[in-house]
Amino acid sequence: MKVSLKNYSFRYLVPLLFVVMGIWAFLFYKTIVDEVYDNIDDGLKNQKIEIIREAYVDPNITKVNEFGVNQFRILKVSDDDYDESNHLTTEMVFMPYDGENEPYRVLRTGFHGVDKEKYILEIRTSMMEEDDMIFNLSISLIVLYVLILLSALVIHQVVIRKALKPFYAILDQIKQYRLGKNTQIQSVKSNVIEFASLEEEVIEMIDRNEEMYQQQKLFIENASHELQTPLAVTINELDLVLENTDMPEKEYLKITAAKDALWRMVHLNKSLLMLSRIDNHQYKMTDKVNFTEVLQNELETLSSIIEEKQLYVQCEKKGDFIVKFHPEMARVLLSNLLRNAIKHNNEEKKLLILIDTIELKIANSGSHIPLNPKLIYERFYKQGTAKNSNGLGLSIVKSIVEKQNAIALSYSFLNNLHEFKITKK
Repeated sequence: MKVSLKNYSFRYLVPLLFVVMGIWAFLFYKTIVDEVYDNIDDGLKNQKIEIIREAYVDPNITKVNEFGVNQFRILKVSDDDYDESNHLTTEMVFMPYDGENEPYRVLRTGFHGVDKEKYILEIRTSMMEEDDMIFNLSISLIVLYVLILLSALVIHQVVIRKALKPFYAILDQIKQYRLGKNTQIQSVKSNVIEFASLEEEVIEMIDRNEEMYQQQKLFIENASHELQTPLAVTINELDLVLENTDMPEKEYLKITAAKDALWRMVHLNKSLLMLSRIDNHQYKMTDKVNFTEVLQNELETLSSIIEEKQLYVQCEKKGDFIVKFHPEMARVLLSNLLRNAIKHNNEEKKLLILIDTIELKIANSGSHIPLNPKLIYERFYKQGTAKNSNGLGLSIVKSIVEKQNAIALSYSFLNNLHEFKITKK
C-alpha cells in the first residue's frame, strides 16, 4: 500500500520506538530493583550493628525470639549452625491483614552475647511486590509510549511539512506542466542541496524536451510542405499513364493501387500538417460558431458516403450549439468525428446525432467492445482493421479541443454504441 512521504518514515519510527522503549524499560526495571535491594540490604546491615550493640548494653534483647514490631529475633544456636557472615535472602511471609504472602528481605548473621553464648540474629523488612511494580511500570510505559508517539507525530508532521515544502512546490509544477505549452518552472528557493539539485535537473529535462518537441514539430511541418508537390506531381503522372487504353488490365490494377496509396499519403500529409498548425496555435478563436449549422453542412458533404454505406442516420435537434471557436477548426472537428463514426460502423449501420444548446453527441454502432479512452486519441492508433485510416482523425479532434479550450470532449460506450460527446466549458 502506497503512503505519503510525510508518513513513510513515521511508520518505521513506531516499531523502532517500541523496541527501544522495551529495552529501556527492562534495563530501567533491573536498575531500580538492584538499587532498591542495595538500599534495603544496607539498611539491614546498619540495623544489625545497632541491635548487636544494644544486646551488649541490654542482654535481655537476646531473649527476643519472635518477630515483633521491630521485625527481628535472636536465637541461640550450636557451634555447627553458627556463622558470623551476612546471609541475605528474599522470603515470602504470610500477612494476616492482606491474607496473602508478601516478599520480605531477611538478613541472618551470628554474634557472641555478653554471656559468651552464640546467637543468630534474623532481621527482616518488607519489600515492594515485583508483580505490582511490573504492572505499574507497564501501565506507565504504555501511557508514556502513547504520549511520545503523539508528540512525535505532531512534531514530525510540522517539521516534515516545512522541510518538504520545496519538494511539493516542484511536484505541483511538474503536474501542471504540459509539453509544447512553454510552461516555465518557477524557481523554488531551498537551502536543501537535494531539492536544489532536483529543481535544476527538472528544469534541464523540461528544456531538453521542449527543444526536441519544437524540432520535431518543425521537421513534420517542413516535411509535409516538401512532400505536397512531389505527391501531386506523381499522382498527375499516374493519371496520365492510366489514360492509356492499351494498357493490360494487370498493369492497370497495379498503377491504380499505387495511386490509392499515394492518395492515402496525401491525406496523411495533410493531417500531419494540420496537427502541426494546431499545436503551433495558428488557429485562434475568432467568433461564435453555430456547430449545428456546421454539422448539417458536413452531413451534406458526406451524404454520398453515407448513402454508399447505407447508414441509418437519426439526427435530433433540440437547439443550436453555439460556442466561440475558430470556424475552420469547428468544421475539421465535426468532419473527423463524423468520418470516424462512418468508417468504423458495422452491419447495424446506425449513426445517431443529438444536438442541444449545451452538448452535441455523435454515436455509432461498431465494435461490441468499448474502446480504450487512453489510446483512441493517440496518434497513429487505429481502431479495428480499417485499411484506409491513418490513425490521426481523433488525434486532430483532441488537439483542437485542447487548443481551443472552449469545449470538452468525452467518450462512452452505451447500448452497444460508441458515443463522443462535446460539451461547453
